[in-house]
Amino acid sequence: MAEFKYEIVKELAVLSTGSNGWQRELNLVSWNDREAKYDIRDWAPDHVKMGKGISLSMEEMEQLKLALDEIAFEPEYDPSMEL
Repeated sequence: MAEFKYEIVKELAVLSTGSNGWQRELNLVSWNDREAKYDIRDWAPDHVKMGKGISLSMEEMEQLKLALDEIAFEPEYDPSMEL
């Protein structure tokens, strides 16, 4: 497997914490010395291990924010009811 480098440039938010201590986080991460991107994934407490996640460019993050702003979140909302 090819080796890769990463640097958490800025920790932005902890979205949740699992019983194992891993946290789902929103961070700015630079992968392989490239420009930092917004990144959502699970991280071990020491940030050495990580789970699968998604990286978004600034443009993608802006589109996601616009889409989320349009959604009316309801406490009892069940997305499966729309199918």
